[in-house]
Amino acid sequence: MVESQLRSGGIADERVLAAMGEVPREEFVPRRVRRNAYADGALPIGHGQTISQPWVVAAICAALELSGGERVLEVGGGSGYSTAVIASLVRPGGTVRSYELVPELAERAAQTLARLGYAEADVLAGDGAVKNDGKFDAIAVHAATPQVPGALVGSLLPGGRLVLPLATNRADVLTAFRRIDDGSVGEPRVERRKIAECRFVPLLGESGYASPDR
Repeated sequence: MVESQLRSGGIADERVLAAMGEVPREEFVPRRVRRNAYADGALPIGHGQTISQPWVVAAICAALELSGGERVLEVGGGSGYSTAVIASLVRPGGTVRSYELVPELAERAAQTLARLGYAEADVLAGDGAVKNDGKFDAIAVHAATPQVPGALVGSLLPGGRLVLPLATNRADVLTAFRRIDDGSVGEPRVERRKIAECRFVPLLGESGYASPDR
């Protein structure tokens, strides 16, 4: 997976490649699809949600630019796989707070992460796009939204990175944002960079869609 999908697909961050190689992806998918855990595609995890294909997870993590010690917020943590990769990347000394809207998935993710020893991860059930507090060095959103949630931009520290898929009529566009103001006055200002077109489940809740049908 690391060589055939990630490195050959342009992922160059060696820390991300190492983390993707170490995290046991099969532990985060249902038993019925474990034989396809490392395939180049998304997989169902129940409740209408999916685990993203490995390249997408790696691209998000690379755009977060984690070197260790960061405080990261994750929205739509799903099965906890991307949470585990991020937890590996914030070592030593960092933390990742992961929100999942589906309580059953949040509980399962928390159990899996605890069993595998990812003490850096804290999984909560709820709408992480609006129900978080504090400031973060980086934020990852794993569901498509028609607009950038203002609450998330406001939760970034100066220089912080936000990565999310923006929904368009043609495709979802995985996009990286960086906060460029110093946080002292006025509205936060960001610069943006397109990463790739892809496909995500919709972000549900106050900052996204009212229902799974876009």
